[in-house]
Amino acid sequence: MPTWLLKEACDTVAPFITLMCNTSITQGKFPNSQKSAIVRPLIKKVNMDPSDLNSYRPISNLSFVSKLLERITDARFTEHANANNLFSPLQSAYRKHHSTETALVKIHNDIITNIDQGHVGALVLLDLSSAFDTVDHNLLLKILEYRFSVTDSALKWFSFYLSDRTQTIHNQLEIWGRAQH
Repeated sequence: MPTWLLKEACDTVAPFITLMCNTSITQGKFPNSQKSAIVRPLIKKVNMDPSDLNSYRPISNLSFVSKLLERITDARFTEHANANNLFSPLQSAYRKHHSTETALVKIHNDIITNIDQGHVGALVLLDLSSAFDTVDHNLLLKILEYRFSVTDSALKWFSFYLSDRTQTIHNQLEIWGRAQH
């Protein structure tokens, strides 16, 4: 169902979506119908050559319900982690009142403090922009269980969420080419 139609029928559909989300979480199952992404090529910059495939990046789109269920689970997980002080005090990503700016301020302060004390400092930077694509799901589930105390139906939910995902490539380039003729 397109998002615009879902919004139009919100009053009618909301109780069913709420039931689906609550059932998913209590049963510890992420619906297979919500695991399919449509991947579309999106040009990186307007001035790039549209005939060069390297000018595009793949963008995965999931259904509205899938994203809603992700946000609900994210909010519940974050609440659990915050309430039990499970996040590293140095973690800046995905935390309220933290950002790359707070991480940079911390790093800058550490370097300046070391220099002021006559020490030598070094900074190593890694590009982890595609890091999630390389995460071992079994290792991630073990970390959720043992580091973050995620157990029972919640752990089962994450396992279902990570498994058997599919994607369909939507070739907009071909469609755009036809539309121009």
